[in-house]
Amino acid sequence: MLTDNEKFNAQVKPNTAFLTELKSKLPEFFDREGNFDMGKFRQQLADKNVNELKDGYQLNFIGKDYARRQAGEMPTTVIVPDEEQNQGAGKDSHNLFFTGDNLEVLRHLQANYAGKVDVIYIDPPYNTGNGDFVYPDAFEYSDKQLHDMLGMSDDQIERLKSIQGKSSHSAWLTFMYPRLVLAKRLLSEDGILFVSIDDNEINNVTTMLNEIFGDSQYVGTFLWNKSKNPPSLSKTIRHKYEFVLAYFKNKHESNFFGGLVDGGDSPLFNGGSNIGTLTFPERSVTFNIPDGIYTESTSNQIKLNTDVWIEEGKNKKEFSLTSNFRWKQETLLKEIEGGTNIVIKSTNFAPRYHRQGSRSVIPSDVIGEKQEVGTNEDARKHIEKLIGKGIFSFPKPASLIKYLIEVGFHDKKNTTILDFFAGSATTADAVMQLNAEDGGHRKFIMVQLPEPTFTTNSDGKEVPTKGGKAAYDAGFRSIDEISCERIRRAAAKIKADNELTLPADFDGSFKHYRVVKPTKQLLLEIEDFDPKGTALFNDMLNSYASDALGVAGGATGAQTILTTWLAKDGYAFDTETKNIDLAGYRATLVNDNRLYLINPGWGAKNTEALLNQLGTYQLDVQAVVLFGYSFNIAELRELENGLKQVDRHISLIKRY
Repeated sequence: MLTDNEKFNAQVKPNTAFLTELKSKLPEFFDREGNFDMGKFRQQLADKNVNELKDGYQLNFIGKDYARRQAGEMPTTVIVPDEEQNQGAGKDSHNLFFTGDNLEVLRHLQANYAGKVDVIYIDPPYNTGNGDFVYPDAFEYSDKQLHDMLGMSDDQIERLKSIQGKSSHSAWLTFMYPRLVLAKRLLSEDGILFVSIDDNEINNVTTMLNEIFGDSQYVGTFLWNKSKNPPSLSKTIRHKYEFVLAYFKNKHESNFFGGLVDGGDSPLFNGGSNIGTLTFPERSVTFNIPDGIYTESTSNQIKLNTDVWIEEGKNKKEFSLTSNFRWKQETLLKEIEGGTNIVIKSTNFAPRYHRQGSRSVIPSDVIGEKQEVGTNEDARKHIEKLIGKGIFSFPKPASLIKYLIEVGFHDKKNTTILDFFAGSATTADAVMQLNAEDGGHRKFIMVQLPEPTFTTNSDGKEVPTKGGKAAYDAGFRSIDEISCERIRRAAAKIKADNELTLPADFDGSFKHYRVVKPTKQLLLEIEDFDPKGTALFNDMLNSYASDALGVAGGATGAQTILTTWLAKDGYAFDTETKNIDLAGYRATLVNDNRLYLINPGWGAKNTEALLNQLGTYQLDVQAVVLFGYSFNIAELRELENGLKQVDRHISLIKRY
């Protein structure tokens, strides 16, 4: 399992992720050896009359090649299910919460959630230079490995290593780049990315997103009114706004939704439209001028082509006007048929239209009180009521996230929303609030690093971190604990506030998983394992249990391995599994076509039982996946030979 991934990672280059994506989309331009045929590609560009850009701007920073390489690596962690939560409050939930390094979580999600996330909202650490960000990722490779993998000189390697623990622009970009590359792959074809950021990195993050997503996918930048009374700490500008960048993954079918407005009328005249003639059927227009007959005339760019006979405030006969109209005749008739009122208020005969009921408008680039979106102060008050004072200083309001989700997917209520900098879990709260309001089935995926709220002195005494005292005093040992508890309490509040109207299937919980790196001793044992030997690693399976990995949740080693493999094989985390008995051996069947053999204790009788069920079609699987450390070479050979005797092809996949 981990050995396989580490072997893959050893071969990864900075362009591996890019080439993998390119091969999936343009396989016809690669030869058998995996080389890209530039000549063939350019010929296609010429044949299709596609202009090739000769000059362009590219963002360069220390660590870019390393960051690109990180985006192509496989995970070296395991996914440990929190069985206490998942078999308890979260048993029937479709929401997910991951505790762990978000880079590793994003790697794990590549197989089972690629192209399935509709909205990604992130509020990454701001790089203000005040300790809110330092580069956290560890360089696990030697100088020689870095030289071989990236072709870096000694000087370049030293510069790369210099960003460790730093808060420079290069450090921040190196941190963000691979995460955004992986995030893009998770978005659906009409998915949207929203990134909250302040002015310290706005230029760099815009250039980076243009490179990853493409300039043409840039939607725009919202200005969120973050504070009613911005602090006057700066000697130059009091910052009242923060930015929210928006990018499409590929395409987006619907217009952005900026809310509903009631009543009001709008002019049919539009100076930017082509000149055209509209004929209005009899009694289709309401007039606010006296009854009578009005003769042909031209005034204010509106030409009256025929006489108009007004009787009881309506046109008795059809008439026509010529001007720069926003509609064509077909649209006019369709609107009238749909109940839209056409009104002429004066003798200049400029028609206006008024649709029945409310209508949607395109959103403004400013988000604030007018859009019913709160501020940091509003968010802080909400969190204080839920989990206590002083725990989060500058949280985002749930109303901001709700607004952004609605902007892109107002007409869809079953979207999936990801936030891999979960923090106080505002995004999860927002998703639950929306579902409670309209009966939707939106799902959230939260990711949060277990940042401790304390440090331990040399004498073993725990001391709260800077800014972590309130959380520590409230009993929270890490940020992810606060996130999870916020979701629980937010759900309880939503249920209490909407007791009579809450949908019966409201999802107010989550399944919880911890993404954990195995202990050093376990990795050494894996490295020393000889699959050709006959001795079983009897304790290997238990090494992946929650207790052995130092986390809570009560997961067995087999549950950890199965969860990790299901993600690797593209199964969602709520996929149902079946336990299959094979002569006393417990196997796991998924989707009736893939069988997992993880537990030790396999023998000849189990092989016979499996072959009998396959032969009688009690089982009709396409693949058998086994945990290599639980099998010795004799058992493997017997199983492999037996599967070859079955009258259909069944893949045997051995993982280490």
